[in-house]
Amino acid sequence: MRAAQLKTVLPRELLASVVVFLVALPLCMGIAIASGMPPAKGLITGIIGGLVVGWLAGSPLQVSGPAAGLAVLVFELVRQHGMLMLGPILLLAGFLQLVAGRLRLGCWFRVTAPAVVYGMLAGIGVLIVLSQVHVMLDGAPKPSGLDNLAGFPAAVAQAIPGLGWQAGLLGLSTILVMWMWDKFRPQKLRFVPGALLGVGLATAASLMLALQVKRVEVPANLADAIDWLRPSDLLNLADPNLLIAAFAVAFIASAETLLSAAAVDRMHNGQRSDFDKELSAQGVGNMLCGLVGALPMTGVIVRSSANVQAGATTRLSAMFHGLWLLAFVLLLSSVLQSIPVASLAGVLVYTGIKLVDLKAFRGLARYGRMPMFTYAATALAIIFTDLLTGVLVGFGLTLVKLAWKASRLKVSLIDLPQDGEMELRLIGAATFLKVPALTQVLATVPAGTTVHVPLNNLSYVDHSCLELLEEWGRANAAKGSKLVIEARGLKRRLEGRIRTTTRIGSAPSVV
Repeated sequence: MRAAQLKTVLPRELLASVVVFLVALPLCMGIAIASGMPPAKGLITGIIGGLVVGWLAGSPLQVSGPAAGLAVLVFELVRQHGMLMLGPILLLAGFLQLVAGRLRLGCWFRVTAPAVVYGMLAGIGVLIVLSQVHVMLDGAPKPSGLDNLAGFPAAVAQAIPGLGWQAGLLGLSTILVMWMWDKFRPQKLRFVPGALLGVGLATAASLMLALQVKRVEVPANLADAIDWLRPSDLLNLADPNLLIAAFAVAFIASAETLLSAAAVDRMHNGQRSDFDKELSAQGVGNMLCGLVGALPMTGVIVRSSANVQAGATTRLSAMFHGLWLLAFVLLLSSVLQSIPVASLAGVLVYTGIKLVDLKAFRGLARYGRMPMFTYAATALAIIFTDLLTGVLVGFGLTLVKLAWKASRLKVSLIDLPQDGEMELRLIGAATFLKVPALTQVLATVPAGTTVHVPLNNLSYVDHSCLELLEEWGRANAAKGSKLVIEARGLKRRLEGRIRTTTRIGSAPSVV
């Protein structure tokens, strides 16, 4: 970038970076807490996402950092394998993303059906809400969504006679401020994030009233929050469970990143995203997060949309936002230590509610009932089992729908105006699954009939159906029947096959 151009865009990029920083600050800490990790881990991921991934990114206006979409998966991994095992998992997941980007596989991560993605986000949103309502009461979340739901009455009963109700009020007030700010904020102040406003007011109220609530624990020295990956930890990747976890993190992080990048492209008229380059950049970022024991990262639509709306036009804004996070942690860590944990939980509850996008669910109705069913089944499977199982259920339903569509064939036998001629009309996909139905219809053809079979209405025809037609032509030639296959687009491909029957009397012909 030339000096004159830099001088022009720098003020705008600096302003946009401050807006993104204010959005990212509470989210980085809140997502870390929701993931069962110290808040500083989320801040480290945000710093790497800004300084490193922002510089390498293929989507210049996308902002990367810890994402709510991975919080549930990370919480489960930390609970099962421990915090130290997250490093090897992220290192491998990032390597997979880097390789996928180098192999130019970015577009393939976007073939995921929207119903599965929306259902995944809705399921994650419900689990975040169910877990964070416990944190809002200064309690600890349970291992699963159902446990959190079942344990909520006991958590409320325990909070009322103790001090948990104070934390609950701070969390609820944070949610209320964010909701009111989204509804009624002035146009001139649209760049002020509701999360920062809610957390700021809750923090000020808790300090003025000297409330005895849990507060964020951030080390005075950021280096104390870094857990360097030990070479011996890499040996644990021989565990199949860790390998599956790494592939799950890589896939979900890549899908969320590239869907977010596509959404960001629709928000502006500037440079389009290079999905393969973006995927490689995310891989580098996650490998670094694995080396220092931080949270996984993705491209995040909340921060990215704030970046675009604040007027950013280059990658400088994302990079500067990482610099502000680093400076704030190094110079003002005492400010972070005064923030109530319940207020950050309120931010996550509000975010989780917004992940359950009912507009997207209703929008799927345009494509039939199956996408809506896939959305609901994916979300419910995630809530009642786990994230990976839910996503696999969604993919399974998508494949079932695809197989059902591919196997649909409408077969009808129609009399033509000419005597002794009929048309075997085939509409759909003629696969081996429809051979029995096709056989039954051909059995009703009177002897001595010329049967025309146009293939132009078929989206696909396999060798099983073609051989059936050939066999019928050979078997009925002695009865005076004739089969005429009308396949203009498939003529050359079929001629060689069907001419092999000319040795047996009246063979099927190609028109």
